[in-house]
Amino acid sequence: MDALTLTFALAPHIVRGLTSGIYVRNGGVIQHIVTKQVVAWLRDLVPTPTSSSNNLLNLAFSGANLVASGANAAATRQGLADVSGRLSGVEQTSLGNIAVSGVNLIGTVANAAISGKGFADVNGRLGGIENQLGEIGQNMQLTQGFLQITTAASVLNLGVSVMGFAVIAQRLNELEKRLKQAEELLNKVNRKIDLSFYANFHAGIELALNAFTMTKPENRRSSALQAINRFLEAEHIYKDYTVNELSQKSPIIDKYILTLSLAYIAEARCHLELEEHETALRRFQEGAKFIRLLLHKYIELMLTSNPAAYLHPQFKGQIDLHKLTQIYQWIDPNFNENTVFEMQRENMFKLTQSHDEWLSSLPSAIVDRSEIQWGIFGGNPTPFTGRFEKEAYKRLPQVFEVMESMIETNRRFESYQTELQAISQLGISFHDWLKLTPSTEIKPEGAELMYIIPSKPLELQPSI
Repeated sequence: MDALTLTFALAPHIVRGLTSGIYVRNGGVIQHIVTKQVVAWLRDLVPTPTSSSNNLLNLAFSGANLVASGANAAATRQGLADVSGRLSGVEQTSLGNIAVSGVNLIGTVANAAISGKGFADVNGRLGGIENQLGEIGQNMQLTQGFLQITTAASVLNLGVSVMGFAVIAQRLNELEKRLKQAEELLNKVNRKIDLSFYANFHAGIELALNAFTMTKPENRRSSALQAINRFLEAEHIYKDYTVNELSQKSPIIDKYILTLSLAYIAEARCHLELEEHETALRRFQEGAKFIRLLLHKYIELMLTSNPAAYLHPQFKGQIDLHKLTQIYQWIDPNFNENTVFEMQRENMFKLTQSHDEWLSSLPSAIVDRSEIQWGIFGGNPTPFTGRFEKEAYKRLPQVFEVMESMIETNRRFESYQTELQAISQLGISFHDWLKLTPSTEIKPEGAELMYIIPSKPLELQPSI
């Protein structure tokens, strides 16, 4: 398609824009930081739902919170080292092109020698190749840094096109398992959770999977509409559940927000399969507004009554002012590090002066007293025992990762809207969008991302 460039390697001018701050990644899109014009989409290449290496929902602690384990495996097992390994495929492709140039150069050397032109031209070309190698090496380093950002943890893939029903089902299964594990904790505080509605959600996915294998259009549509009704029901249920858990400051709020996100995606995917682009976009927009509202309340809760606690000296090397600023920038893009520091200046002193008061205010979403083992002060320790304080500080880095993961997931959800807007603006079908792949490039071994680059930046902004 002439209007789009499809590639496995990020274009150098986009890498330069990202490093200079002209462009910024929001979920699965790269945009101009001021105009919000879209210059590229990112698409995962390995959304296989059965892959054990893509287990995104390991628990951080007490069967309650999500560990930021990495959608693209950057934070799983070997961490960012894996990303460097995966880059080698792209690097080999670039160097392969140089190798081809080298072969051509050898031919030039031979011809030059035979024709008596000497090696002056060859030396010049060698210098050009040397410069090209240096530039590619520099770009690869920049790209590597960028890819480390894109591997931030998320339950959602980069690109709505790779959030198929099988992937949704896998993520839903993981969430259900984690909720079941959290039951033990909730039972200690006489809280019951109702998992029966997950069965209804799963039934909707089965209906959708069956619907889009049918050959007769009327049967496909009828079955798809039944699935949509199940997803609509799930949306209503998990809206209510999330609001209730927020009021309880419970440790399963994040699970319900993620489940609600999957319900909206499943419904929108049905509309897309039916080529009802406008309906899918409208449902994404409606979902994005409500999910952002819920997530905003959740983030405020997890920042605690004194967010300066996350800048405690013991977290040096784990959480810094820059990372805390990124959390606040999701709330308000106008925040910068200086703004956040000024917000926390007094909090730092308050934390020292009213430390026990802060501990007593911590929500169950972070740590519940019932989780602390019995001690000499009985089964309901106070902050003064030291046991509760130690457990609270132990969990804060993991809680911070959960916040980062939830924000990344939300950004990906919101970025799906730009894909749908592009489909309409470019005049292509959803099924053609699914099939997009580079036609002149061989996929490098280990490559996990494809880039879709419009010939001109597109004016596409998610409505939230």
